[in-house]
Amino acid sequence: MKQRRLILEAASRRLKLSGLRKLPRPGLPRSRRAQRRLVQATMVASVLALTPTTWMHLAADGRVTTVADVPRQEVAVVFGAGLLEGKPTKYLAHRLDAAADLYRAGKVRVVLVTGDNGRVEYDEPDAMRTYLKERGVPNGRIVSDHAGFDTWDSCVRAKKIFGVDRAVLVTQDFHIRRALTLCRSAGVDAYGIGVAERLDSSWYHGKAREVFAAGKGALNVLFEPDPRFLGAKEKGIQKALEVR
Repeated sequence: MKQRRLILEAASRRLKLSGLRKLPRPGLPRSRRAQRRLVQATMVASVLALTPTTWMHLAADGRVTTVADVPRQEVAVVFGAGLLEGKPTKYLAHRLDAAADLYRAGKVRVVLVTGDNGRVEYDEPDAMRTYLKERGVPNGRIVSDHAGFDTWDSCVRAKKIFGVDRAVLVTQDFHIRRALTLCRSAGVDAYGIGVAERLDSSWYHGKAREVFAAGKGALNVLFEPDPRFLGAKEKGIQKALEVR
């Protein structure tokens, strides 16, 4: 301890002898003109960040509804939301519960589950199918999209690969308007069920994430990129609708 104290004292003396001072901390600009420019730049940045979110809210206006009120459609599309130890996370389970309610209420005939199966050991659609079957949805009425890596990919693939023209989208309330905007831009005439959640840290995280995701979504709509994996057309929806 004594040696450490001596080293610190020696270092302090060297600083004093060299005339070094603490560097000033960065702060707000001193001139009013510079302060005004900083405020203006902050306001512009905020508007630009929120513009995609505002646009998506307006674009989806009148399309968000409930299980009881949604118009009947042939297909419900459920977006993946992660797995925990091979089973749907809380949020994904709630989406699947709503889809099962839609099926039991006769509002849809087929459920398209779309999610990530980019690794052999991680299969969202398969876990979603198992969950729905356990809640009374027949296996023959469930169709799996194993390349729904994000919302845009899921929407484009629903249209181009599975031939979905109209659908009910099922996801959380903070995500449903972006999902509706992207799917409608991809050519799917859609209504949406926004699953309500408790306002905990996960909900606020998801809500904040949507601000940034909306910007990416706007670029998707503008440039219409192909999904990460497109592949050949599938007849899973057509076959499921033929099941008696």
